[in-house]
Amino acid sequence: MTEKQNGWSDAESARYRAVGHWEGVTFGARLRRAGTEGGDRAALVDGDRRWTYADLDTEADRVAHGLRGLGVERGDRVVVQLPNCAEFVLVWFGLQRLGAVPVHAMPGHRRREIGHLVRVSGAVACVVPDRHARFDHRELMREVRAEQGPGGSLRTVVVVGDPGSESGFVPFEALRAAPPSVPGRTAPDARPAPGADDGGADSADVALLLLSGGTTGLPKLIPRTHDDYAYNARACAGVCALDERTVYLAVLPVGFNFTFACPGVLGTLMAGGTVVIAPDPSPQTAFALVEREGVTLTSLTPPLVTHWVDEAASGSWDLGSLSVVQVGGARLPEEHARKLGPALGATVQQVFGMAEGLINLTRLDDPEDLVCATQGRPISPDDEILVVDTDGRPVPDGTAGELLTRGPYTLRGYYRADEHNRTAFTPDGYYRTGDVVRRLPTGHLVVVGRIKDQINRGGEKVAAVEVEEQLLTHPAITAAALVGVPDERWGERTVAFVVCDGEAPGVREVAAHLRERGLAGYKSPDEVVRVAGLPLTAVGKIDKAALARASLRP
Repeated sequence: MTEKQNGWSDAESARYRAVGHWEGVTFGARLRRAGTEGGDRAALVDGDRRWTYADLDTEADRVAHGLRGLGVERGDRVVVQLPNCAEFVLVWFGLQRLGAVPVHAMPGHRRREIGHLVRVSGAVACVVPDRHARFDHRELMREVRAEQGPGGSLRTVVVVGDPGSESGFVPFEALRAAPPSVPGRTAPDARPAPGADDGGADSADVALLLLSGGTTGLPKLIPRTHDDYAYNARACAGVCALDERTVYLAVLPVGFNFTFACPGVLGTLMAGGTVVIAPDPSPQTAFALVEREGVTLTSLTPPLVTHWVDEAASGSWDLGSLSVVQVGGARLPEEHARKLGPALGATVQQVFGMAEGLINLTRLDDPEDLVCATQGRPISPDDEILVVDTDGRPVPDGTAGELLTRGPYTLRGYYRADEHNRTAFTPDGYYRTGDVVRRLPTGHLVVVGRIKDQINRGGEKVAAVEVEEQLLTHPAITAAALVGVPDERWGERTVAFVVCDGEAPGVREVAAHLRERGLAGYKSPDEVVRVAGLPLTAVGKIDKAALARASLRP
C-alpha cells in the first residue's frame, strides 16, 4: 500500500488544483507523455552515453520490470545512493513507473546514515555503486544488512558496476537486460494499459523522500507528492525561463533537491530540455562539458564559485552558451556574487530554499543589487511567508526574525515523525524553518542566520548534536561542543571544542574515529581546539556563542 501524507486540507488541495498548481499527473505518466511527444529530442547525456525522451521512457520500463522481478512493488521504499551518473535518473524513473518511492541518499553517507534511512523508511532495497571516491559501497551495504539482522526490511541491493559474490547483490545491468514490459504493454510500441505508467499510483501519493538537514541528529525524511514536487520543479523552471533549448549541467550531487528540482533535472526534463551529467564539480570538467554540449544553465554552491572564477580567468574556455548560473545551498558573499557574472559572462541567480519546500529565487531581470545582496523571493504566488519574533509575532519588513512558511509545495509533516511534527509546525500549518531572515519591501529575503543548532558547511548540513555525541565516544574526550564559524571558502567551517583526559586528539585522529563510527566524512571537524572547560549560559547550557567568538580571536 502507498502512503498519502500530504497534510493539506481539502479546501487547500481543491484551491491548488483549481489554479493549476497541482495537475493531477504522476511522474510515471509525465515521462510516458514526454516519451511519446518528445520522441527523438535529447533528454539525458552522461559522457558518451545519450538518451532521447523515447529512450528514457523505454529505460524506465526496463528498470521497472527488473525491479518488479526483485519483488519491489507500488509504495515500497528504495534507498538510492548513487554519485552523478545517468543511472540515478534511470532508477528514479523506473521506481516512478512502478509507483515505488525513491529515498534520496547522498554519496558521502556512511553506515550510520544509510542504516538510519533504511530503518525509518522501511526500505526493501538499496541502489549503490560498487566503488566511488575510493570507497567500497558494497562493504557498506554488508554492514547495514548485518546491523539490520534477518528480521529487517532490506531484501535486495542493486549495484551499479560489479556486485561481487554477495548473496542478494544484483547488478544494475541485469535490470536493464529485462524486456521493456509493464502490465498491458508487451512491446515498446504497444499502448500501455490504464495505470501502467505509474503502477497505479495517485498524484497525491508520496513520490519520493528527501532528507532534512538533520538538526537534531540524523536526518528526518521529507515526503514529497507527485503533485507538489512537480509544481516545485515546474514553477522554478518558469522563473528560469526553461524551454526545449535548455541544456542543464548537473554539477552538484544529483540527489540534492537543489540539483534535482530547482529547476534542475526534473524542471529541465519537464520543459523538454536536455540534462547533462557532470561526474565531478571541478571547473575543468564542467567547462569542457559547457563547450561540448552547449550548456545554458547550471547550479553551484558558494565554495565552488572562486574556483570557477579563477579557471574562467585563464581564458582557455568558450563559455558563450552559458546563460544562467545559480548559486545556493549556503549564503553567497556579496563580493563573490558581483564577480561571478562578469567572470562567466552569465546572469547570476541566487537560490535560497529547503528540501521541505519553499524555494526563493532572484529573478533574471532583477537589479544587480538585489541579485548580489539578497537570496531571492518565493517562486509561487501562493507561498505564504511570516517573519516572526521569539514570541511568534510578525515583525516589520527589514527586521530580522524566524521564517515561517506554508504553501502548495511545502510539507505539512515529516515522514513517520509525529512527535517532531508537533514542534516543527504551528497549529495552523506553518513550517518553522529555523532560518533567521529579513524581508525587503520587494519580497526578497536576506538570510541572516539560523535558530537551529545546525552548521551549513558549503551546502552540507552538519547537525552539531550528532557529531558531539560521537566525539564523546573517543576515549580521551570528556566533553565536546561543535560550532560553526564564518569561513570565506565554505561559508562556515566546523570547530570542535573538546575537554580531554590526557593528550588531546588531533584533526586526523578525530576524523578517523568518526569514520569508524560510521559518520560521513564531511561531518568531521575542520579544527579541534582543546579547552579546560566549556563555558555555560545563565541557564546552564553550553555557551556556543562564546565559543564561536573565541575561535575568531587572533
